[in-house]
Amino acid sequence: MSFFTSALVLVSAFVIAYFSAPLVIRLAYRLGAIDQPDKRKVHQTAMPRMGGLAIFLAFMLCVLLGVKVSGPYMGIVIGAAIVFMVGILDDIYQLSAWVKLAGQIIATAVAVYFGVVIHFVSNPFDGMLSLGYLSIPLTFLWIVGITNAINLIDGLDGLAAGVAGIAGLTMGIVALMQGQMVTALIAFTLVAAIMGFLPYNFYPARTFMGDCGSNFLGFVLACLAVTGVAKSTALISLVIPIVILGIPIFDTFFAIFRRIYKKTPIFMPDKDHLHHRLLKLGYSHQTTVLIIYAISGFFALTAIVLSWFDNPKATVVLAFLLLLMVIGANRIGMLTGQAKISIPGSSQSSEINS
Repeated sequence: MSFFTSALVLVSAFVIAYFSAPLVIRLAYRLGAIDQPDKRKVHQTAMPRMGGLAIFLAFMLCVLLGVKVSGPYMGIVIGAAIVFMVGILDDIYQLSAWVKLAGQIIATAVAVYFGVVIHFVSNPFDGMLSLGYLSIPLTFLWIVGITNAINLIDGLDGLAAGVAGIAGLTMGIVALMQGQMVTALIAFTLVAAIMGFLPYNFYPARTFMGDCGSNFLGFVLACLAVTGVAKSTALISLVIPIVILGIPIFDTFFAIFRRIYKKTPIFMPDKDHLHHRLLKLGYSHQTTVLIIYAISGFFALTAIVLSWFDNPKATVVLAFLLLLMVIGANRIGMLTGQAKISIPGSSQSSEINS
């Protein structure tokens, strides 16, 4: 595919998302897809929550018309459409968690059928480990897990969209470096669609992207990590996607640990995710989002650097990152719901309870 054609696909994705978003907002009001504020949510006013439709339309139109989609990539497109449809029904009718999970499993099964499968993982010391019969179960766990992880961080204006955009851009760059041209173009198309939508979603937001948007983004990113970055001949295959998606992955793991520690149901929502804790420390809505963007950017640069490393070095870097994340999470209260850290703009250092 020529540079001109690729550029046209990306520009079209941005334009379609940007100009369709106002129409999607009107449609959300008409269909009753409205997110009402409650004690667990940050926003104070009712907000249309079907904005992910703009990203979906832009991405699908440009990929299907501008990219030669076949094999695993067709599985991604079909599976993403299923996840999106389940998400949009949830935005309108509030589906149960089990129904949404069933939809994600069906979508993942479609992707796996078309060849989106993790066959190898990195050996921390050297070489690769063949997963054998564990390939398909691990693939299901990865795709469903990342799909829900992106949804979990969708708690502030522009947060999930921005983090997903940074992750998509990084995946595109790494795929480009490894000669994965189709994966790179699809990743960049996703980023262009997100950028077209972000002006309506960044603080103060005019719309939320809803489950249809967050689940769609999570599913596509998880699949691209498998078809592109993780299928590279590079030895650190699955390490790079883990680092790229560090924010949603670690936030999810810390949430599970925290709920086990507090003896609450794992699936019970709380207000101790990364963005909640930063808000409780006194940071503004916009500053909190920008801080998390910066952390995501740091992970992105680390992932790009890691693409040149061998397994032992990559393992050391990943262990160091994990240590930093655990220390930082404990300091701000993500592990236990309590933080010991100075409040910005205050000389007081105290224990801040959730």
